[in-house]
Amino acid sequence: MNTHLTDQQGSQSNTLERIAAFTLDSRAEDFPIPVREAAALMMLDTLGVIAAASPLDAGVIARDAATLLYGTADPDHRARMMFDGRPVSLAGAAYAAATQTDNLDAHDGYNPTKGHIGVVVIPTLAALAQHLPNLSGQEALAAVTIGYEVAGRAGITLHATVSDYHTSGAWNCLGVAAMAARLRGQDRETLRQALGIAEYHGPRSQMMREIATPTMLHDGSGWGAMVGLSAAILAERGFTGAPAITVEADDAAQHWTDLGKFWQMRHQYVKPYPICRWAHAAIDGVRKLMLDHGLSHSDIARVHVNSFHQAACLYQGLPPTTAIAQYALPFPVAIQIAYGRIGVEHVSGSGLADPLVRDIMQRITVSEDPRHSSRFPAGRWADVAITTTDGRVLESGDINARGGPEMPLSRAELIDKFMEYAAPGLGDDRASAVCDATLGLIEPESRFADVLTHLLAPVG
Repeated sequence: MNTHLTDQQGSQSNTLERIAAFTLDSRAEDFPIPVREAAALMMLDTLGVIAAASPLDAGVIARDAATLLYGTADPDHRARMMFDGRPVSLAGAAYAAATQTDNLDAHDGYNPTKGHIGVVVIPTLAALAQHLPNLSGQEALAAVTIGYEVAGRAGITLHATVSDYHTSGAWNCLGVAAMAARLRGQDRETLRQALGIAEYHGPRSQMMREIATPTMLHDGSGWGAMVGLSAAILAERGFTGAPAITVEADDAAQHWTDLGKFWQMRHQYVKPYPICRWAHAAIDGVRKLMLDHGLSHSDIARVHVNSFHQAACLYQGLPPTTAIAQYALPFPVAIQIAYGRIGVEHVSGSGLADPLVRDIMQRITVSEDPRHSSRFPAGRWADVAITTTDGRVLESGDINARGGPEMPLSRAELIDKFMEYAAPGLGDDRASAVCDATLGLIEPESRFADVLTHLLAPVG
């Protein structure tokens, strides 16, 4: 007997069964309370970003395209788009919301994957839940958690087994497929085929191409959502696509052994700024020095940033578009210096041509530091030196971007961020209702319908 082949098949079988049992058989009430609380908070954060992104060009285009290209005549596979209301297909609704979220780079992420999960998970839940009026709050949070846990491990496995750095859509589509299997009551074989279809068609887009030339393509998550839900429906109807090598390959097994034991759900980072996470340590370094020394922008003669390779590759000039602004480094650092915060208004519309920000950018230089590069992707590190107009040189020391598990935002800070993002479009009353209903999902008698009722009407 070929012992290696037998061991390999056993590893594949064990991994598949582990994923299937976690996805299809786990009871929502057995998920640890801190995990459910984290799921509710990440949902809230993502909903704020989706709402704030609705008026931006990328979101408008994505929703209009969904009505043109991704509709359906079947009421059982139709969903209204988030913060829009027009009906399209399930996959179209998820695609539109994920695309607009991806293009306001303020959504959560997970360091080991070098990418984002909630951007597809929450749109998927909102689309599928429209056909599940009795979906409990606990079951909704379980589905969210399953999406995060499956997508996160698929992402880690993909990065560990291929040479290129792919966008989040390449692997977060597997989390979408798992969520659909759970919420649509699929069996093990259908889940297996859906994971294989999703992985095969997931957008293997190169992240550093988008960094070099930022566009509305961003992190590929719109297509990740589209592919994941399409895969689930295809598998239901008998289309085959297994195996998914990030699940069934022999060298993938090691990345799935802690499923249901180590909760990635609790280790996501929340972004304080609507900017690529790679720039956050530099922003935080400037923020720290200005607060510690009581500086204003007029006190600063020069700023030098040392950071890791990927951060140093971010756009250096004055960005002409929101897409480029969010993959820039001197620009957001200059905004933080000018205004002490970075809001949506600073990376869109007239904020892109702010003369004060343009002036401050001329004082900023950026270098790659191998010390910081060696700590990526586990951390996003930088150090900043500010030379003041009176000749002092102030150094931040090494800074790891805040908002992650090692330096989390407080619950109050996260709620404040949600209101800052959601209230301008939804109004204070509607935004507060979304907040209360979302955080209330951890209660045993809650229903996701209490959240969904606020998510489908247009903003404004």
